[in-house]
Amino acid sequence: MTQFASTGQNARHLELGLSNEQAIEMYTTMLTARKFDERMLLLQRAGKINFHVSGIGQEVAQVAAAFALDRENDYYLPYYRDYGFVLAVGMTLKELLLSVFAKAEDPNSGGRQMPGHFGSKKLRIVTGSSPVTTQVPHAVGIALAAKMKKKSLVSFVTFGEGSSNQGDFHEGCNFAGVHKLPVIFMCENNQYAISVPLHKQLAGKVADRAIGYGFQGLQVDGNDALEVFRVVKEARERAVAGDGPTLIEALMYRLSPHSTSDNDLAYRTKEEVDTNRAKDGIPKFKQYLIDNGIWSEELDEELQLRIRKLLDEATAYGDKAPFPTPESTLLHVYAGDAEQGGIQ
Repeated sequence: MTQFASTGQNARHLELGLSNEQAIEMYTTMLTARKFDERMLLLQRAGKINFHVSGIGQEVAQVAAAFALDRENDYYLPYYRDYGFVLAVGMTLKELLLSVFAKAEDPNSGGRQMPGHFGSKKLRIVTGSSPVTTQVPHAVGIALAAKMKKKSLVSFVTFGEGSSNQGDFHEGCNFAGVHKLPVIFMCENNQYAISVPLHKQLAGKVADRAIGYGFQGLQVDGNDALEVFRVVKEARERAVAGDGPTLIEALMYRLSPHSTSDNDLAYRTKEEVDTNRAKDGIPKFKQYLIDNGIWSEELDEELQLRIRKLLDEATAYGDKAPFPTPESTLLHVYAGDAEQGGIQ
């Protein structure tokens, strides 16, 4: 990569403990997630994959949060739009493409789950499922185990604002508050629960719900990468110090349809989407890096070409990889049967 000039000493990312290289890595991961998402929409429309749930507009908060965590020890319970998050904690484009093509090598489920249902024992990504918010009590249980075993780690769980109306969310928050558990709840408030707008879902802030459970709730601009990083980093510090959970509400906007089965213009206008597109945090963070002398348009062009090459390679690999065999449906039914083949 082309060398860049050193940034000024008062740059915000340096004050927060991020090096120039880490700030660039954050941007690289955000852009990679965006390009992956755009490619999946094209593949679905071309009939190459069956389905895609998009997270365009949510990558900034996801990646910033991941960089604020301990990516060697913490446990993650992401929801189905968290492509930026899982890429930031170690998943690869090749692995994601194996998942969307439902191939046998898919590390999430061996091609058995819908795309966006992440799982990786190696990366401590706990397997999720489609019923929303079921991951919240699981995250709380992991945090309880960490406290009982005196492990210096946190569990980090994400969900949409519509999910914060579910019983799992409230039961999980209550238990975590009572026992002061090391868990971070991050609501990715993208303004729509499928087609239901925010004003028809909530009469107040998601973050304010933490008050009733006895711990801190914070609302943050999800398009501001460094502010999300700061808030999550401080929440983690409180958690490992024994000060209990934090509820973070990251405000953002889902720029793409809910899924490839959704006609979003049936419930919102193109003008609304375009207005929010102008607030997109990825170009804002890119400009921040340029303003601090550690990035340039030339470097950006190089990066875009590099990401496209990686995406092309991953897409070709996923497309050509073999599907699961029919007999593999009998694996993972009884103890020890995985030793005979299938996902390890």
